[in-house]
Amino acid sequence: MAIKLNPKTSALIIQDLQNDVIIEGGAFADSGAPAHAKKQNVVANVKATAEAARKAGMAVIHVWYVVEPGAPGLKINAPLFKGVKDAKAMVRGSWGVKPAKGLEPKKGDHVVEKMRMNAFHNTRLETLLNGLGIETLVISGAWTNFSIEHTARHGADAGYRVVVLTDGTSTVNDEWQNAAINYALQNVAERVPCKDVIRALGKR
Repeated sequence: MAIKLNPKTSALIIQDLQNDVIIEGGAFADSGAPAHAKKQNVVANVKATAEAARKAGMAVIHVWYVVEPGAPGLKINAPLFKGVKDAKAMVRGSWGVKPAKGLEPKKGDHVVEKMRMNAFHNTRLETLLNGLGIETLVISGAWTNFSIEHTARHGADAGYRVVVLTDGTSTVNDEWQNAAINYALQNVAERVPCKDVIRALGKR
């Protein structure tokens, strides 16, 4: 069944597609994330989806993980946060914190910074979505079984219709991707490929 979207009440979330997260030479390159991002063709797929969203008048929101040098204030209460600090990752002003090439914000896009997995946690995302009149979240990014899953679950609990892009997301391997998309998110979000969203946006 073809997905239907109203671009005026929908937003594309591009989350954590930053050099340290998914690009060779980044802080987490040894995790397998760059190889999985390439296999998913995530950068090109999300870039095409963002272009279609802008053309249709749909909001595009970039969510970036950003810490200051030395990660002051980053509470180390879980292995993921310890990994960010130990790897000196996602540091403001560094190459690693920048969006992957091709996913730079365009005029009219929005940028939200965060320090946790969930894009809503102590950020301005909710205020922004309310101000834009958003009802549907189309979520892309990395890593599927961490930040994407956390954001999708929060979005659903907060009353949004949530759509997760199956090939607009990536993690460290196919096993973790499958666990997130086909198990963890099956009762939380609609899960569709980027081409379905692009097609829906072009059929207005």
